[in-house]
Amino acid sequence: MSDPDALSADEHSRRSVLKAGAAVATAGGMAPLTFASPTATGAEGALSSPASTAEVTLRVNGVKRHVTVESRVTLLDALRERLGVTGPKKGCDRGECGACTVLVEGQRVKSCMTLAVMEDGREITTVEGLAHGDKLHPVQAAFIKRDAFQCGFCTSGQIMSAVACIKEGHAGSDAEIREWMSGNLCRCGCYPNIVEAVRDAAKGNNQ
Repeated sequence: MSDPDALSADEHSRRSVLKAGAAVATAGGMAPLTFASPTATGAEGALSSPASTAEVTLRVNGVKRHVTVESRVTLLDALRERLGVTGPKKGCDRGECGACTVLVEGQRVKSCMTLAVMEDGREITTVEGLAHGDKLHPVQAAFIKRDAFQCGFCTSGQIMSAVACIKEGHAGSDAEIREWMSGNLCRCGCYPNIVEAVRDAAKGNNQ
């Protein structure tokens, strides 16, 4: 009977491939997966794989915040779960609805689609940081005047996107506003009111 681990000129045995893979993983600094024995962990036999963490500094609404997060944590989860900044909402968690929109260095970003470690040292603005004391931001005032919300779940993301839309110079017409606000979904269908609010804020006509 032939030896299943014997090598021919043009093929490798299963065992040699596994050995080579383990050697490459070790040489590259990657710890091979270790399976815990059932007697040590119970019936699950779970993998032992500690997650790496990083110290991150975020300037959130003008305040420097330090947080330790796993490298896989999104900016949205870091804001909501670690820093208690709950204005950005978790909707689809796939970057489709825009409820999590924040401004990073003045640019609109869907915070569920960026990692917290990628925004280390950057200025993050959420809906909580728009007003100055009791004085609302013009976009916030326009949304209230035009009743541009219903359930309110998407409103913070809509407002943040509207602020950026106006700053970018994309509020010259209703059609342009609709185009540049299309990344933010409203399940209640308040789009006509949202467009009016953005138009009013852009023209300074929200008092």
